[in-house]
Amino acid sequence: MRETLGKHFRFFALATLAGITLRLLFIFRFPGVTSDSFVYGDIARNWLQHGIYGLSGVDEISPTYIRLPGYPAFLAAVFAIFGMEHYRAVLVLQMFVDIGTCFLIADLARRLISVRAARFAFLLGVLCPFLANYVANALTETLEVFFTVLSLNLAVRAQGAVDAWPTRVWVGCGLAVGTAMLLRPDGALLLVAIVGYLLVSSLLQRPRAGAPAPHLLRAGLIVIVVSLASLVPWTLRNLRTLHEFQPLAPRYANEENAFVPRGFNRWVKTWIVDYASVEDIYWAVPGNSVEAEKLPARAFDSPGQREQTLQLLEDYNDARHVTPGLDARFAALAAERVKHSRLRYYVGLPLLRIADMWLRPRTETLPSDTRWWNFDDDPEWLVLAVSLGIVNLAYVGAAFAGLVRGRFAPHLGLLLTFVILRSAFLGTLENPEPRYTLECYPVLIVLAAALFQSATPDLKS
Repeated sequence: MRETLGKHFRFFALATLAGITLRLLFIFRFPGVTSDSFVYGDIARNWLQHGIYGLSGVDEISPTYIRLPGYPAFLAAVFAIFGMEHYRAVLVLQMFVDIGTCFLIADLARRLISVRAARFAFLLGVLCPFLANYVANALTETLEVFFTVLSLNLAVRAQGAVDAWPTRVWVGCGLAVGTAMLLRPDGALLLVAIVGYLLVSSLLQRPRAGAPAPHLLRAGLIVIVVSLASLVPWTLRNLRTLHEFQPLAPRYANEENAFVPRGFNRWVKTWIVDYASVEDIYWAVPGNSVEAEKLPARAFDSPGQREQTLQLLEDYNDARHVTPGLDARFAALAAERVKHSRLRYYVGLPLLRIADMWLRPRTETLPSDTRWWNFDDDPEWLVLAVSLGIVNLAYVGAAFAGLVRGRFAPHLGLLLTFVILRSAFLGTLENPEPRYTLECYPVLIVLAAALFQSATPDLKS
């Protein structure tokens, strides 16, 4: 990669400048410090000032495990250097991390396609408004994307090495995977994708009669051991402090012994497919009233079920809280709907949720109306939503065309395995948020860059 940078220094310098300009535009025009940001920030502040990994209460700080320690550690480091709760410094540092992500994307394209494709991959990365947008949000996405691409890059590099078995590279891959898991629990999908791909590859190669390829099995073992070792301190801390075995974080980010309305959540999964419903219904509970008229027609299988659903929502709106009794009624309704159509619940709706996350305009952190298709938003924000929707479709379309027409080096299957596995997992969630596919966007960019290839792959380490 250094040789490529040297030959095309002017191109990479100008593209980097354009990428920094775009990200600064988002940082100063659309900075995003959300409620989740303040949760991370509160943990970081208490960790720095009191040595307690916990959340502030009325009279005391309560230890917690609802958030993994990766991002609070990053915030704590920034706060220690630039001042407490200096979120602007956080966003600027994330900008440089994201530029680093673009260089890693370019290196992936170089290894899998060609030097020329690497240049276009870098350009598509630095000009990607969706990567740039999340730089301006004090959330885990920018760091998670970086370590995801780093893990994939190291795995491809290690498999492409022909002179020696690259133990150190596999160790680095394991560390990157472990860091991704310490940022977000779904980072574990990266471990499953890499190890699963290595296992299948070892079985397919079979260098000796019936024996899997031993070097790939050793590589998978290294990645497993190193990445899981990264979770050991966090797991031990949770056992010692909270007396809970929690190597990641709770599925619903709940405190220990806190009531989780699983019946309500399952009912939501029997009809939800779009991000607008996440904001209107799912996030409204508890604490806010739910407008029943915003439920789509697919939420009811019959007029009688419609009446039953409206009564449940009316009972919820009276208290704006899901009690165990009310949750049991939601669970019964969910069971009835699943029984009515298991194919819809287990196949149809997950596929629609996946499609929504991939194809929706990624404006959830911007001022544009979530229901942009009603065309009743302010003109400037409506134009922004439609424009970003077109850009997103262009990236997805170019990636598909590149996959069909491109010539790739081996190990592209690893990247596709990760995208397919992550997409399938996201389809099982009751909150289809477009940001969850952002970790897959670097793979889309690499695939799209294949449209510009002109030479054989460069697999030099």
